[in-house]
Amino acid sequence: MPATDSIAQSDAWRALSEHRGQFTGQTLSQLFAADPLRAQRFSASAAGIHLDYAKQHVTETTLRLLLQLAETARLGGQIEALFTGACVNRSENRPALHAALRDAPANPGVAGRFRQQREHMLALAADLRGGVLTGAGGLACTDLVHLGIGGSDLGPRLAVSAFPRLDSGPVRVHFAANLDADALAGALADCRPDTTLFALASKSFSTLETLSNAGLARQWLRAGGIAEADLERHWIAITSRPERARTWGVAAERILEFDEGVGGRYSLWSAIGLPVAVALGPESFTGLLAGARAMDEHFRTADPQHNLPILMGLLRIWQVNFWGHATQAVLPYAHALRLLPDYLQQLVMESLGKRVDQQGQELSYATGAVLWGSEETNGQHSFHQLLLQGTQVVPVDFVTTARAHCAADQHRQLYANCLAQSRALMAGRSAGELEAELLAAGEPRERARALAAQRAVPGNRPSSTLVLESLEPRHLGALLALYEHSVFVQSAIWGINAFDQWGVELGKQAAAAIDAALTGGDAGDLDASTRALAEIWQSANAEPR
Repeated sequence: MPATDSIAQSDAWRALSEHRGQFTGQTLSQLFAADPLRAQRFSASAAGIHLDYAKQHVTETTLRLLLQLAETARLGGQIEALFTGACVNRSENRPALHAALRDAPANPGVAGRFRQQREHMLALAADLRGGVLTGAGGLACTDLVHLGIGGSDLGPRLAVSAFPRLDSGPVRVHFAANLDADALAGALADCRPDTTLFALASKSFSTLETLSNAGLARQWLRAGGIAEADLERHWIAITSRPERARTWGVAAERILEFDEGVGGRYSLWSAIGLPVAVALGPESFTGLLAGARAMDEHFRTADPQHNLPILMGLLRIWQVNFWGHATQAVLPYAHALRLLPDYLQQLVMESLGKRVDQQGQELSYATGAVLWGSEETNGQHSFHQLLLQGTQVVPVDFVTTARAHCAADQHRQLYANCLAQSRALMAGRSAGELEAELLAAGEPRERARALAAQRAVPGNRPSSTLVLESLEPRHLGALLALYEHSVFVQSAIWGINAFDQWGVELGKQAAAAIDAALTGGDAGDLDASTRALAEIWQSANAEPR
């Protein structure tokens, strides 16, 4: 791996910096006008996904220089290290094994164990769907409530919500992640204690939110008449710390394990996917894996200039480091994918929100971008105003499907709107053209000029469009793996660790200390602001005199 800041001092980086200046005064519309084959040159397809990045500020020279940057960072070797189980997570001294969960090539020592873990999970899901698992009263469980947060919640929640038409099994699946007790209360609103099963999903089996909700679930079961001796029949644990789950009260045969080398935000492919197998059936879960595995193989073997994860990762670096774009929008034109931005927020910002390299040296260049988005066309009636006419340039990923995933007429309109928004960002509309129209309509010249300035859309704003062949589990799996690997490409070139999250750990520690202070413990060295805010809570919750 390159030494600290060497990538920013490399010939490839300097060449890209100089090349960036060549776009001054040159618009995307001009690039299209100069090259009738531009759409074909700057697009690629794999695993049922077509990537069109022709509306990005790239030329063949840009692509060549970005690929030289990847070579300088020895990206090929780092990709191989990821897939063969090398220690790519240096701060925690472990590999990143999420691709191995999908049967991608990895350390031979884990393949068999991962298959056993998957078979155990799928068997448990089949028993639950088949009515074999019963509650304390002997009735088949009708509801599974998944308790997790972050990576142990976002992935399964996205996958289950993406395929409501496949949710034909006898067991309803609910999710509760927030520490706010109202989240769990909402999930339990239509559940019965004697037929409800809880899945406690926590890699460490020490996550505050998950264990807090589990405690509330235990109280709910007891209040519903479940005897202490029968509580075991209402728990499943998904964790890398089975001994902690057993101590908590989960029966050994109900504990699903996954490896320490699988990060939370990469854990959908593990036993954390239990809600997917329960709600959608085992074929849907294995379909997710198959699509992701197809993208794994493409990432590992395809030529870099046609390699979707490499191209997307390099485009992000081009946007962040050479264009100064600090934010990125992901806009799915499918209601079923409405949770995709939420999922990607964690994947991208927890992975790339780093300010030092893998040797602990502070970096001189930006890493990562703020990711956000929503389902479309809702966003067109809210924040697209800023995208089209605001002072900030926000690169956009549009996500859509070629085949209808909803009523045919509505799908056609969704697809048309998706293409229209990407074209409007690129082409815009000039003030001169608008002024001429207003003058022709009889507006006075001064008013026409003022109105034209207000209505003008500058254009020349970059976007990519991802078209899934259809909305199926395998295509969702490929899409998520595409984003995973594009994140790895960025981290490899920036020299950062995509697989730790020490900032998150600090927040957990601080919350525990302040919680102790709220209940009368030592407040320690709290700053004046935090101490004053703590006193507000103490005053509001003091016992009445």
